[in-house]
Amino acid sequence: MIDLSIVIVTWNVRELLLACLGTIAQGPVDLAENAPENAIRIEVIVVDADSQDGSAEAVRDQYSWAQVIEPGWNVGFAFGNNIGMQASKGRYVLLLNPDTEVLGDALARLTHYLDSHPEVGVVGPQLLNDDGTVQSSRRRFPTLATAFFESTWLQPAAPRRVLKRYYCLDGGDNETLHVDWVAGAAVMVRRDVVEQVGGLDESFFMYSEELDWQRRIKAAGWEVVYFPEAKIIHYGGKSSEQVVARRDIAFHTSKIRYFRKYHGWAAAATLWLFLLGNYVWQVLLEAAKWLVGHKRDLRKARLRAYVEVLRSGLWGWQADAHRNGHG
Repeated sequence: MIDLSIVIVTWNVRELLLACLGTIAQGPVDLAENAPENAIRIEVIVVDADSQDGSAEAVRDQYSWAQVIEPGWNVGFAFGNNIGMQASKGRYVLLLNPDTEVLGDALARLTHYLDSHPEVGVVGPQLLNDDGTVQSSRRRFPTLATAFFESTWLQPAAPRRVLKRYYCLDGGDNETLHVDWVAGAAVMVRRDVVEQVGGLDESFFMYSEELDWQRRIKAAGWEVVYFPEAKIIHYGGKSSEQVVARRDIAFHTSKIRYFRKYHGWAAAATLWLFLLGNYVWQVLLEAAKWLVGHKRDLRKARLRAYVEVLRSGLWGWQADAHRNGHG
């Protein structure tokens, strides 16, 4: 029996992916016949979202024990992980970003935690930046107030209580905490949970899908835990950095879609207008800085990205919500 299925959805981050797989192979896991005594039995499934950098071929060449699935197009994070989960067989499933490195026995620690805590449906490790500092990865469900501040240009002006609640700052970084959700860069889920609540909502192409998923899991009665005794390095955003405007469009569209799904049309429309207004302001600000000759190349790049976001209208949340029948 396989204890753990690791699903990695990747897009054009070949070297990071190979490094990630290398750290998996170095841990106390059973990838071959001669397994360490304390090994857990795992399988690794790589879903390649139409990478153009030879990722799939490199994995087959260097890590033949990993199963590679190539849908033939960029399926996105949610759909890609669902493909991987459907092909998996483990008692537990770990959704893992390709821009991560597993430290020591992190996989064994996470697996053993779920073994000994049957009420917990989801567990997330402590994520670290590449300099060893702790990366924020534990959350409570966002309120509309959170949405106006978190990951917007107003975040520095946010009331402390708003972000303290959202980022679970009432607990220490090295304290095991029961939270609402953990970041999707590394999230381990029971097979029973997947079978009960289903996979990720595929109307979220990228971003907010793990938030939506864990909200459904919590609603089904399962606990979600941040478990810092297991540690994983997360470099962060290496795929999305390649397409900044598309990243921003996906991020904000998914954010609005989440509020449409759980807070209704009025909340979503208010957030939509607010975010578009933010981009209008930023276009005016960057244009003014360009006119006075301040770092013109930077201003030009930002203007191009911000205008592309505005041209998109961030409309996707309305079409998808209607299609999926939410609300």
